[in-house]
Amino acid sequence: MQEEYIKLIFGLKLKQIRTSKDLSLFKLSKLTGLSKSYLNEIEKGKKYPKTDKIVALADAFEVPYDELVSLKLDKNLAPVAEILQSNLLQEIPLDIFGIEERDLIEIISNAPMKVNAFISTLIEIGNNYNLTKESFFLASLRSFQEANDNYFPEIEKAAKNFLREYMVDADECVSNESLEEILKEEYHYTIAYKDFNDFGFKDLAKLRSIFIKEKKLLYINITSDKDQQRFILAKELGYNYLNLTERLYTFSWASFETFDQLLNNFYASYFAGALLLPEEKLLEDMRELFNLEEHDLSKFQEILGKYTESPETIYQRMTNLLPKHFNIRDLFFLRLSTKKGSNSFKLTKELHLNQQQSPQANETDEHYCRRWVSLNVLKKLETEEDGVHETSAQISIYPYNNNQKYYVISSGTKDPFNPDYLRSVTIGVLYKSAQRKIKFMNDSTIPIREVAVTCENCGMKDCSERAAEPLRFEKDIRNKRLNVIINDFIKEQSKLEISN
Repeated sequence: MQEEYIKLIFGLKLKQIRTSKDLSLFKLSKLTGLSKSYLNEIEKGKKYPKTDKIVALADAFEVPYDELVSLKLDKNLAPVAEILQSNLLQEIPLDIFGIEERDLIEIISNAPMKVNAFISTLIEIGNNYNLTKESFFLASLRSFQEANDNYFPEIEKAAKNFLREYMVDADECVSNESLEEILKEEYHYTIAYKDFNDFGFKDLAKLRSIFIKEKKLLYINITSDKDQQRFILAKELGYNYLNLTERLYTFSWASFETFDQLLNNFYASYFAGALLLPEEKLLEDMRELFNLEEHDLSKFQEILGKYTESPETIYQRMTNLLPKHFNIRDLFFLRLSTKKGSNSFKLTKELHLNQQQSPQANETDEHYCRRWVSLNVLKKLETEEDGVHETSAQISIYPYNNNQKYYVISSGTKDPFNPDYLRSVTIGVLYKSAQRKIKFMNDSTIPIREVAVTCENCGMKDCSERAAEPLRFEKDIRNKRLNVIINDFIKEQSKLEISN
């Protein structure tokens, strides 16, 4: 790593001195006798010249040899050195976006002062929004999903191969017992169902599973339901069948050290979804549902509920298949959580395909619009004594965002590991693109509501659901009015000057 760093620093210095002396690579080649391609490779940090060639370069530049080979950089390149010496570039998952580290370094070196200011700005924004390395990696993962329309054919193929290899009856849903058997026989797992409260650590009771790598021992929280247990088993098979060695050891995860751990966790989860809700079978049921003329939520639950009682697994699986097979690419997925009796809602998971639909997590310091179906199912669930599952849908129109129109369906459930909390999962699709593919969207009985993003940025009059005053909206209006007055004043003064 030190050798690579030395090459990069020398290349950056060489390019900086050459450009400061207004020398092209061709001119420098003529002065030194070194080929243009060789000089280009040096500047990109791919090669480090021998002593005689460094002497030739120093003579051409009329700078001391020691100055050229020194690792000390001037103030313009100092920020670049700090980035290279830190672990920043190693921690950023450049490879999944097809970016080479050297390409990024070259961009930085072309305008180091401007890039340094830009990076400093990002850091300041990150600090203001409490952006941690963890949240940065999560944002990178979401961007990776969005760049691929959240559909990964290699994992879909792997899941199909797995089913062909291990599942005798492809028409039956995958059972917990069959998944257990494969983990034990093929991957030599020991599986133990335990009440995590018995471990003596209160916080462990919130987890669904713990994997002890050295013993290949999988603990599953016995308080989790059958669907959750099946997903845990399928996810463990994903780690093994896909040969994902760098991994997380708890579900839900508490923390992660590297981006690869987070990415592999996503891959294993995707494999589990593809295993439990096979692509072709689910597509057949989705087409049947979308061909219905009437909007009937009971049909939605009937058709899709035969796979699992977990709405989150179904909703997330649909975000894989809608873009690929129905060409519905403008969609979002949300998971919100609230404490019973509280008027506070937290967005704990989000995915936005094709555009940044609202709401998003950066509005968490404000009050989300209470007209959102995601929040309404939680309110309904809380008022029902024995409510375990609540589903609702509506067409949401954003009057303050170009009247964008979405069909949104949401399901609320109790949090099985925290009895004081409720959560909802939501999927929304852009109405104009989904209307052509989903017949029941034309049903006039679907409720239609105007919604905002947050109360603070909403100008709706006489809103009975409002949870906070429209302070940011009113501030924006005042600023716009002030800008109009300023522009009018400037125009008036300009006319007076011309007339005088």
